[in-house]
Amino acid sequence: MPDDLAAWLLRDPVLVAPDLLGAVLTHTSAEGAVSVRLTEVEAYRGHRDSEHPDPGSHSYNGRTPRNEVMWGPPGHLYVYFTYGMHFCANVVCGPAGSSSGCLLRAGEVVEGIELARSRRPAAKRDADLARGPARLAQALAIGRGDNGAALDGGRFRLEPPSHRAAGVLSGPRVGVAGPGGSADYPWRFWLPGEPSVSAYRPAKPRPRPHA
Repeated sequence: MPDDLAAWLLRDPVLVAPDLLGAVLTHTSAEGAVSVRLTEVEAYRGHRDSEHPDPGSHSYNGRTPRNEVMWGPPGHLYVYFTYGMHFCANVVCGPAGSSSGCLLRAGEVVEGIELARSRRPAAKRDADLARGPARLAQALAIGRGDNGAALDGGRFRLEPPSHRAAGVLSGPRVGVAGPGGSADYPWRFWLPGEPSVSAYRPAKPRPRPHA
């Protein structure tokens, strides 16, 4: 495990993402602590003028109030709201200004399972508690106010695994529209045989406006 989390995350997200598999993210709140062992992540690189432009990234078209945290420094949460109902969480990585990160897609609750169950009453089995990015954020009670939170052991603690996971699988990212969701960007990484890994779904075509 690296002594300096920020230094460990100061790398290309395509390299960081597979190394995050098996890492444990803990959120300690007034309700108690919940910990999730990460089993699925996606890497997102930078804006269109960066060394590694990524058309699937929130930062691709430049800096905005929404994606400000993505621009660094590493070692913080980038939290965004999607579909008008869900929060999703990313680990910011790469040097400041690179606007890159890793989406936390799924994991296994390894501590605080009763608390996680109370937050996810619709889950039919424990493997579903954090299966998918919105569910993971809900199980960990991650919301808008956690955008920019440090992962150094305060309210949030990210513990990298002691060794890199073996047999990591990769493929296109889930639900990313346009070229960023193609097989040219196989930056979704997951642990084989894990029931908490979410199902792959390509982006739904968007209807074209009438002329």
